[in-house]
Amino acid sequence: MSKIKTVGIAGTGLIGAGWAARLLIRGFDVIAYDVQPAADAKLRAAIDVAWPSMSKLLGTPGKKGKLTFTTDLKEMASRADFIHEAAPEREELKVKLFRDIDAITRPDVIISSSSSGFLPTVLQSQCAQHPERVIIGHPFNPVYLLPLVETVPGTNTSPGAMDRAGVYFESIGMHVLRLKREIEGYICDRLQEALWREALHILNKDIGTTGDIDDSIIYSAGMRWAFMGSFLTYHVAGGPGGMRHFISQFDPTLELPWTDLPFPKWNDTLQNRLIDGCETQSAGQTVAEIEAKRNDVLVDMMRLFKHHKVGAGLVLAREETKQGKKAKRWKESDKIDGPVKLHKGEVLSAWLDYNGHMTDAAYLIAFGDGLDAFFRYIGDDEAYRASGNTFFTAETHINYYREMKVGEAFWIETQVLGCDEKRIHLFHRMYHGKTKELAATNEIMQLHVNQEVKKVAPMSEELYTALKAIGKAHKNLKRPKEMGSVMQVKRRK
Repeated sequence: MSKIKTVGIAGTGLIGAGWAARLLIRGFDVIAYDVQPAADAKLRAAIDVAWPSMSKLLGTPGKKGKLTFTTDLKEMASRADFIHEAAPEREELKVKLFRDIDAITRPDVIISSSSSGFLPTVLQSQCAQHPERVIIGHPFNPVYLLPLVETVPGTNTSPGAMDRAGVYFESIGMHVLRLKREIEGYICDRLQEALWREALHILNKDIGTTGDIDDSIIYSAGMRWAFMGSFLTYHVAGGPGGMRHFISQFDPTLELPWTDLPFPKWNDTLQNRLIDGCETQSAGQTVAEIEAKRNDVLVDMMRLFKHHKVGAGLVLAREETKQGKKAKRWKESDKIDGPVKLHKGEVLSAWLDYNGHMTDAAYLIAFGDGLDAFFRYIGDDEAYRASGNTFFTAETHINYYREMKVGEAFWIETQVLGCDEKRIHLFHRMYHGKTKELAATNEIMQLHVNQEVKKVAPMSEELYTALKAIGKAHKNLKRPKEMGSVMQVKRRK
């Protein structure tokens, strides 16, 4: 098999355009075929939509592939080193298309169907030349982001073609799920179809609304499914004994009125496949270890969802707002005899670099949380920001003194170095929660801005009163040695 440089795409709708975008950003040339000349402009527009999100994920490509469009099937099929069929989901259309492509392409060119459920044996049935190179390569929308591809062999598909397709798909950033044999709908679509049908049963019985049904997934099982799937989730639910104990604890015959779908008859073979599969999945990890990893991922997911204001992140944001209202606020009677200690935290798994330590960006996040705590203390909360007033960072510097690892606790204290009606000059120190060693420091200058006029403006009298009181109490504190330091490499004489 020659090296794959040019990839052909037959059909330029949603899926075909997704394949094209995924390939182009990775430097592959693409020749796209469609019977409609107007499809060229639509294809390029779809790629333009996909490009920003791919760039966020992968960065700017070093070499972008070249896109060519044609309405001549022979031109596409004769030039391609690998072909994705992405025509409309009509079986008779696909069978004829595979027949025609098979008659044109080189013998070593794999022809992969993006079908969502058709059997590859049917699709290769009229390929008179080389039916052994016809496979299913079923992706998921958006193809340019989601990494799963289900590869499915037909009766006449060769193991070699499946092997070569797997290597190719991995080279374009995909996770290959290789089915042992063909079945309508493959794996994922069958699971999605089962959930869809059960959801319709619930809706038909007027048990809940479409929103209720979606929320039941969004706020619970869907989060676990995103990285554990069904079987590993239940394996963990079985406790130290895993799936073996889960089966003994819960009725394995599924004789429960919890679904309107039929179920397979329980038997020893099924039970052994289930237990053995879960134990293989766990790869030597104890249930406790899997559970700990699950919890770390869920925490990171909820924080990410909060940033995007979706799903369980909305619940977390609501909880944090509630906690923020209970946070310590400055009072005139407060006795301040040193830096104010307002924020405690713990190093999250999402903050780690390749060496298992906090990344530079994570220190900024941690100091940002400390800054937020200080702002709340002086009165800058959600209500204040809703009024159109807020603070922006004008300058910041960080010094690192100690490595911080996942799970380690820390606290941040804040010292006011200076302030006026429009500016705050602060200095934060991060300390290790157990050893009390200094881990890092952060010097920061904040400007008060009125967002309605988009200009620096005086802060409220309430905030400034609190700030001045703290600044006065900190006036006689020792100035940090790191304050205003200048980085330089002295020239050698």
